[in-house]
Amino acid sequence: MTAPQNPLLNDRDVDFLLYEVLDAPRLCALPYFADHARETFDLYLQSSRRLAREVLFPTYRPVDASPPRFEGGAVAVHPALKQVFRPLVELGMLTATRPAAVGGQQLPLVVATLAGAYLMAANLSACGYLGLTTGAAHLIEAFGDDALKATFMTRMYAGEWTGTMALTEPQAGSSLADVQTRAAKTDAGHYLVRGSKIFISGGDHDLTENIVHLTLARIEGAPQGIKGVSLFAVPKRRIEAGQLVPNDVEVAGMIHKIGWRGLPSLAMSFGERGDCHGYLVGSPHQGIAYMFQMMNEARIMVGVNATATASAAYQEALGYALARPQGRRLGAKDPQAPQVPIIEHADVRRMLLRQKAIVEGSLALVATTAMYADLADHAADAEERARAQRLLDLLTPIAKTFPAEKGFESNALALQVHGGYGYSSEYLPEAWLRDQKLNAIHEGTTGIQGLDLLGRKAVAGGGAALVALGGEIQRAIGKAQRAGVEPAWGERLGAAMALVDEVTAHLAEAGMRGDVERMLRHSADYMELASTVVVAWQWLAMAAAAREGLAAGASPAGFYEGKLCAAQYWFSTELPRVEALAARCRSGEDSYARMQPAWF
Repeated sequence: MTAPQNPLLNDRDVDFLLYEVLDAPRLCALPYFADHARETFDLYLQSSRRLAREVLFPTYRPVDASPPRFEGGAVAVHPALKQVFRPLVELGMLTATRPAAVGGQQLPLVVATLAGAYLMAANLSACGYLGLTTGAAHLIEAFGDDALKATFMTRMYAGEWTGTMALTEPQAGSSLADVQTRAAKTDAGHYLVRGSKIFISGGDHDLTENIVHLTLARIEGAPQGIKGVSLFAVPKRRIEAGQLVPNDVEVAGMIHKIGWRGLPSLAMSFGERGDCHGYLVGSPHQGIAYMFQMMNEARIMVGVNATATASAAYQEALGYALARPQGRRLGAKDPQAPQVPIIEHADVRRMLLRQKAIVEGSLALVATTAMYADLADHAADAEERARAQRLLDLLTPIAKTFPAEKGFESNALALQVHGGYGYSSEYLPEAWLRDQKLNAIHEGTTGIQGLDLLGRKAVAGGGAALVALGGEIQRAIGKAQRAGVEPAWGERLGAAMALVDEVTAHLAEAGMRGDVERMLRHSADYMELASTVVVAWQWLAMAAAAREGLAAGASPAGFYEGKLCAAQYWFSTELPRVEALAARCRSGEDSYARMQPAWF
């Protein structure tokens, strides 16, 4: 039994999304993307695919098996990461979407996102260093002064230095209002930073000579709470007299994670000797507002990682199911008949189809979200930019959460398809399952994302984002009808979106009465409700494109039939769940709300 080589993602799926569903080349009509065309998109995709499959993927297992070591106060990573870091930089992963003025390629985010999914599927830890660096450098690009850009941003975009986001503290967790790290201004213009951070991904390593921590801290005398938090660039080593010298940034300990094992998660100490120089980014007390740029970019990145991790496992399970002979078809009478591949068994196809529906629905979701980011930044019309921004804001917590939560379920099914072999470290699905679990926590837990979606994004501006989403869904329904998609699917989606609107209004009314607890009590259920509907929208859009492909005689026909089968699955098995979820949200069922700690 020899399974085919894992492609990580299906190239045809990616091309289908870019060119048949989203029509990404239309972005090239915008001035920012004018130097691009489908040819440049394909060139970047092909380079990413080749690097992912030939260079990165062979390093995944050894890096997972031998995580970074914390010795003598410093972190040393697996040698394979040093071998792949520079090729990733040379590909342009750090600056693909950034302006030419800072060394970027001005590539649409939707293209970079799908290309990056291959790299993440191949070795997510290796990509993590670069993703964090881009996000940190973009903060300095957006809010830093010229001196900070010259000192830090240029070196980070060049891959000479890396970056992190240093937010979380031991006593605060996700509650950034409780940040206690302090910054005292000096006569020289810099600040002396002192405090502790924890769970800092990529906080120390030996890939580059320096690491720049984008750090939240409270200037002495600042107001309490969110409004008193500022943003600083705090390097591991600072420049003095043209030389890099230690900056009183130390590793206090390493967290031994179950997944993402090539990217160290660290406890960090700043200023124990009173000599940690930090450099203010932007204006004082605006740190949280600034950092949300990086956090929102990182949320989408986590969603792409989750999609990629689920995809790699799905492709592995599919290859295994095609190659693994076991048993005979139901109803077979001859015990001497040859065994059949397990994909011939209906329950295996059930598990594979669910994975396909989750993975390809997630891929469409993150690609669509990235497309709105492109339009929010670069559309020619101000109203179109504002509308795209509303949709981006609404979809970001969904694009982070759905791939992470449902991706974990998909990963578990991939393991199950492998049977007993799946429960061993000799096969890869268990490693991807471990990786995937972290995505439900990265960049805000699922609970936090649900609170953000319902408490902020869905009700902002009187529900303007939901109105925009409803408009997009109605356009998709119209296109599906014209393409000849099953009419009932559009009807069900329209009814489900109306249900989301009704539930949102009902819960918002409770919030307006001052009963915020009642409004947000079932925010996790609301997230699942909204996610299920949004992914149904994605599947309807893909079904319409599939029908158009079949009508045009495009090949292979089986590819399009597979899309229609997966869409049927979503509309038949998943979308019907929204009524129960909506009823739960409306009811205010309070079992866990009224449960007292002493009753457990």
